[in-house]
Amino acid sequence: MSTMMGKGELVLCLLLSCLAGQSAVGAEPAAQQPDLAIGSAKEPKRAQFGQELPSQVARHVADWAVDSGDHGGMPFVIVDKVDAKVFVFDAKGQLRGAASALLGLAIGDDAVPGIGQRPLSSIRPEERTTSAGRFVASLDRNLQGKEILWVDYDTAISMHPVVAGSVKERRADRLSTPSPKDNRISYGCINVPFSFFLSVVSPAFTGTDGIVYVLPETRSARQVFGTYDVEEHARARNAPG
Repeated sequence: MSTMMGKGELVLCLLLSCLAGQSAVGAEPAAQQPDLAIGSAKEPKRAQFGQELPSQVARHVADWAVDSGDHGGMPFVIVDKVDAKVFVFDAKGQLRGAASALLGLAIGDDAVPGIGQRPLSSIRPEERTTSAGRFVASLDRNLQGKEILWVDYDTAISMHPVVAGSVKERRADRLSTPSPKDNRISYGCINVPFSFFLSVVSPAFTGTDGIVYVLPETRSARQVFGTYDVEEHARARNAPG
């Protein structure tokens, strides 16, 4: 078969090539796929509780702290007075550990003015509250040289390993029971198991300050902290217009 192309065939091929080029130049560009990452809905950030089952208000405050950044990129603690439970998180909102806690004997969210300067013997039972609020906390040593986490220096509230107390107080026994109803015994300080303080609280706050959120029991979290529901906030943030 001859591979030579006739003159007429050559002209026809050149003509078709020109027409194809004009078609390509004048064609509409292919529509670009939208970048789904741009303008996509922003999901709320949440605290990670792992296998723990916190109360609704504890989860609400922890999620808000992470989503809003209220913890300032520092480790933080949720103290749930109603459930007598402490949750310790790292700076990213990942749970480091949780434990039962002993708290102030009296129900209430406010401290008596000047109570931090009074001797324990002068504090009446109804004054033994663990104040609610947001506190910048740091590790320190008490007068006996033992490590504690100062929560509120003015009201002399700290988190520390459980102390023996009197025999009738049975503090260690109270920590081991499943019910939170017998965990109200202290003068206001937050007592946690020794092993928990040593392995979770102390490492979390070594070399850094952190935030302790003591949840209220007579007021709402929104009143005390100015929290919001992270789901509602995300919907409002992502609403069109």
